[in-house]
Amino acid sequence: MKIAAILSLAGALSAQNVPFQRILDSQKEPQNWFTYSGNYNGQRHSSLDLIHAGNVKRLKVAWVHHSGTTESHETTPLVVDGVMFLTEGPNVVKSLDTRTGSLLWRYERTIPKDLRLCCGRPNRGVAILNDTVYYGSIDAHLIALDARTGRVKWDVEMADYKTGYSSTVAPLAVKDKIILGAAGGEFGIRGFIDAYDAKTGARAWRFYTIPGPGDPDFGTWEGDSWKVGSAAIWTTGSYDPETNTTIWGTGNPGPDWNGDVRKGDNLYSCAFVAVDVDTGVKRWHYQFTPHDTHDWDATQVPVLIDGRFRGAPRKMVATANRNAFFYVLDRANGKFLTGKPFVKQTWARGLDDSGRPQVLPGTDPTEAGNAVWPSLAGGTNWASPSYSPATNLFYVPAREQGAFYYKGEADYKPGVIFNGGGQRVVPDEQPYGAIRALDPETGNLKWEFRTHTPANVGLLSTKGNLVFTGSTQGDFFALNATTGELLWRFRSNGGMNSNPMTYSVDGKQYVAMAIARALYVFDLME
Repeated sequence: MKIAAILSLAGALSAQNVPFQRILDSQKEPQNWFTYSGNYNGQRHSSLDLIHAGNVKRLKVAWVHHSGTTESHETTPLVVDGVMFLTEGPNVVKSLDTRTGSLLWRYERTIPKDLRLCCGRPNRGVAILNDTVYYGSIDAHLIALDARTGRVKWDVEMADYKTGYSSTVAPLAVKDKIILGAAGGEFGIRGFIDAYDAKTGARAWRFYTIPGPGDPDFGTWEGDSWKVGSAAIWTTGSYDPETNTTIWGTGNPGPDWNGDVRKGDNLYSCAFVAVDVDTGVKRWHYQFTPHDTHDWDATQVPVLIDGRFRGAPRKMVATANRNAFFYVLDRANGKFLTGKPFVKQTWARGLDDSGRPQVLPGTDPTEAGNAVWPSLAGGTNWASPSYSPATNLFYVPAREQGAFYYKGEADYKPGVIFNGGGQRVVPDEQPYGAIRALDPETGNLKWEFRTHTPANVGLLSTKGNLVFTGSTQGDFFALNATTGELLWRFRSNGGMNSNPMTYSVDGKQYVAMAIARALYVFDLME
């Protein structure tokens, strides 16, 4: 009976299928979670409201699925018609029954033993299109799996892992293409965003996040520094169907802390780049931190908002950046609309009319060390923000912490860490975190909920007037989305380094969160 139930559930997915139009119309199916951020706009907001501010205190554990790995558990699961797909770093993809957590299938990739990695071996999730699940592997391959069985359909190499390339990002499925980028920014790679044919795995286009000879922006890197300038990709982008563009955030320039060997603005590092989905041609870019020397990647998920700006309707893209500023841009052309600090920062007087930071002298790293706010982990990091159309608030996990930044030697060698310095904590500082709700038109703070340590867990907002998130101490909790009041808390005693999501099946809503080395799924106590 158990085997039959599993086969029936997997077969139901195969019969349903997930074509592009279904993902495009995801607002019609709030019971499913089709992409890394839930849908293409990056809002990480759900219109489900069976769990709401009035009953969330009844939330309890429905089931737990243990990963069996010691790696950081950073996945955001996808859910389609009662079937869940998730990854476990560094090399496992699973399909589960969303009602019970029972395993439907498991895929494990054999990976090389001589990987070049700086920061653990995580993986943040998969994409789904039609009857296929897509996974970017830690050794820089893109792999297509049969959604019903986990069988490999095709496997293509994105880049050579031996020179430092890897992939940790959840791909984005758009039209007939699978889009993702390469990680490995601490190894002097030349970053890129790729699109592959969903059926065959043939590469459709490649957009380099560092312009080469012949590009109008080529001169923003001195000499040959563009060849090893990093600008990696490690968080999933968004998609704007009206303009047929996909927007991605790029990582820091390399080497991280020694800018002497790469003079210039270093485009397109620490930027949003918007490219045409069909061709890979750049539509626009916006650089948040020109010539970054503090490792302030702009890899935060671009959040697309249709709202009003200064009294007029505007289609915008918003982000709380690692450099401590909150930004709103016109998403049709990348024009700067507004920007404001959302955490303490000591490196810039502010932003000029174009949004370019007015850098204060004496804030670059030095050999002796230079204290600057925020720390290299930034005002926020890669953990996802959320935007609620119901409250018109932008929610961000904020970090209040500074660091001493050091400049060191920067001698590039293929496959070797290429940092050019480092950081250490500020003595006697007591860093803390906060969930902050910002007005997207002004960047003004509406409320905050403080945490004892800097926040590094993503957010989920729902129509039930809730914001879900967690803490490094192991608390998973829900806040009132309008006021920030704590409504519910689950003490797991396990750290979190991922993003929550929600789904429903059989008329019951669930909330899922990767905690420690397991996936916890919650529902309401009957």
